[in-house]
Amino acid sequence: MQKVFDEVTTLDKKCYEKYNLSEDLLMEHAATSMLNFCEKKFKKNPTVFIISGAGNNGADGIALARLLQGKYKVKLYMPFGAKTPMSKIQIQRAKLVGVKIINKIVNSDVVVDCLFGSGLDRDLNEESIEIINKLNKLSGYKIACDIPSGINKLGQISPISFEADTTITMGALKKSLYSDFAKDKIGKIKVANLGVQRVLYESEADCFLLEKKDIKLPFRNKKSTHKGTFGHLAVVVGEKKGAGLLACDAGFAFGCGLITAVSCGEIKKIQNHIMQDIKIPQNSTAICIGMGFGKNDIEKFINNKIPKVIDADLFYDKNILSALKQNNIVLTPHAKEFCSLLSICNIADVSIEELQNNRFEYIKKFSKKYPKVTILLKGANVLIAKNEKIYINTLGSAILSKGGSGDVLSGLIGSLLAQGYDALGATISGSLAHSMASQNYKSNNYSLKPQDIIEEVKKL
Repeated sequence: MQKVFDEVTTLDKKCYEKYNLSEDLLMEHAATSMLNFCEKKFKKNPTVFIISGAGNNGADGIALARLLQGKYKVKLYMPFGAKTPMSKIQIQRAKLVGVKIINKIVNSDVVVDCLFGSGLDRDLNEESIEIINKLNKLSGYKIACDIPSGINKLGQISPISFEADTTITMGALKKSLYSDFAKDKIGKIKVANLGVQRVLYESEADCFLLEKKDIKLPFRNKKSTHKGTFGHLAVVVGEKKGAGLLACDAGFAFGCGLITAVSCGEIKKIQNHIMQDIKIPQNSTAICIGMGFGKNDIEKFINNKIPKVIDADLFYDKNILSALKQNNIVLTPHAKEFCSLLSICNIADVSIEELQNNRFEYIKKFSKKYPKVTILLKGANVLIAKNEKIYINTLGSAILSKGGSGDVLSGLIGSLLAQGYDALGATISGSLAHSMASQNYKSNNYSLKPQDIIEEVKKL
């Protein structure tokens, strides 16, 4: 996993003070990183159009224009001039090597956006909006310097942004790149080296980007075992029985030795390997509850010390508060459910819009109040938090936006809990398995069924 930061100004400052690196030197490395990308990506010396703002993000672009000059056909546009000391120095250097400065937007093979960096803290004015609209209509390959212009430091769109094919972000990863709003704007993300390796540039962090290699699959490495060795997951099947049964199937496919569907009434259509009961079996090692649960009494299912995955309908029931005091609890709400949970917990009364604008803030607030609880907030980018540390899973996609997908996720996490994973480990690996399975699905991206996710999980 990789570290993710709120901002990198303090990291730049560390370079100045600890490593005796100048602002000029960091900027040269930023521009060189973009140069290296262009030289590797584009082999036929294309035309390059660079649009630079008045600040230091713009100065990065001017420095890039200088480095490209002589090999590429470079055109530099500076609609707001050069205002910072570094941008003024860079424009002098660019002119000396013959960079052509133009006064309009032109189509090119490559379009590089250096208007605004990740520190943007205001809404764009009409002129900036018009410029970005024109940039987005260009046909060239689009590169954003640091972050697509128009995405502010909270990851919000203000109110429009550049739409990049690749974002080359400076020094380290930033949270603003991983808002749900930014997902369709950033393209692929590359991190530019600023003069020292990232291990030296970065500091301690409380936010991390998950990678495929972070998954820990439940491979069976012991030879002398029996079905009980691999846990017993009790899935509470509520009013909408299909949801609970999907969780049962997912749990069994992900290695759990025993699965019991717990229901007040008989379930007629159930696979032979799934057991049935009217209460939580005494030898259960984990519980999944909430999927399609309805308005049933939850107290008899949650007032025990068994590790639990809690989902869906339970986030509207105040009785959930008793479960939040327990250990090894995993919550898996979507945005609307999380808004209800925040209200029940007396943390905040917010709309879905307000939550989506500040997902990192509110999951951090919840995690601070309930440090023992692991929470997974569903979205375009999944956020997982425990004890005020946040883990981002970006590997999912719109293919998962189907009914039943979340029920499968609950079953996957519940299966790992039942097999002895701790709550955070089960949530991270279950979420990654869910996302990776969807990536491996080969049919049309609109056709995925929950059962398809389960089938792909078997192949990981």
